[in-house]
Amino acid sequence: MKLTKRLLMSVVALGIAGAMSGTALAADTIAIITPSHSNPFFKAEADGAAAKAKELGYATMVLVHDDDANKQSELFDSAIAAGVKAIILDNAGADASVAAVQKAKDKGIPSFLIDREITTAGVAVSQIVSNNYQGAQLGAEEFVKLMGEKGNYAELLGKESDTNAGIRSQGYHDVIDQYSDMKLVAKQTANWSQTEAYTVMESMLQAHPDIKGVISGNDTMAMGAYAALEAAGRKDVIVVGFDGSNDVRDSIKKGGIKATVLQPAYQQAQNAVEQADKFIKTGKTGLDEKQLMDCILINADNAGKLETFALKP
Repeated sequence: MKLTKRLLMSVVALGIAGAMSGTALAADTIAIITPSHSNPFFKAEADGAAAKAKELGYATMVLVHDDDANKQSELFDSAIAAGVKAIILDNAGADASVAAVQKAKDKGIPSFLIDREITTAGVAVSQIVSNNYQGAQLGAEEFVKLMGEKGNYAELLGKESDTNAGIRSQGYHDVIDQYSDMKLVAKQTANWSQTEAYTVMESMLQAHPDIKGVISGNDTMAMGAYAALEAAGRKDVIVVGFDGSNDVRDSIKKGGIKATVLQPAYQQAQNAVEQADKFIKTGKTGLDEKQLMDCILINADNAGKLETFALKP
């Protein structure tokens, strides 16, 4: 008898949960669903959540949706079939993810969102996100300062379906647009991707060789842009990112990329698991659904203290 694709995924998920939990029951499992771990930000989230879950006595089911809402829905089906106690989620789209989170809620499984919000309140138990607007303003203020308050610049935008992309861009412009000598000459999405950012930056340079600065919606795109600039012999161009990755930290220390904005991915994920644990045990978290965590500017002054999306004392 043939298994349907969805049923097969559920069987596999049950196998994963059992294998990872040892003698623990599936009821003791927390699912952790994020975008691809090829991006160190999302890997830090998954690692932080898994470490805290283990500390609190849970097994984990770590899954990746690759920013594909359909795949995310199938992973929710697998997690539900496995009987997980809670889901930690960095979602695959603010609108597209509501149905999956609602589906889990209808089955009595609470979801705790990190990094990215969804557009409907009351579906997830918690939405713990970085204060992207505050962080973007920090990055923009540093960018303006590094640019000497003048010059042509380009902006790399994140994935359009991601609410954070728009919030960060708005935060940037609410600061930069106050300076009349700062001229935006190119603005394009690179979908959070390093390889796309490299290609986009190449095209921007050809069309606007007088670019003096690049402000990016995340560090991954900043790294791609900087690589393209370096290949073109343009180490004079100011690049500022957003996330606080180790890669950008190392670039800052070498005098490459000039600054980034740290959003505490690891701590966000750990907070989500702690709240899940409390909710599982008491039926409430004692906190508001939407919770903002402030971001921190990272530049040459404090880059040496940055490690895996957290600042060391």
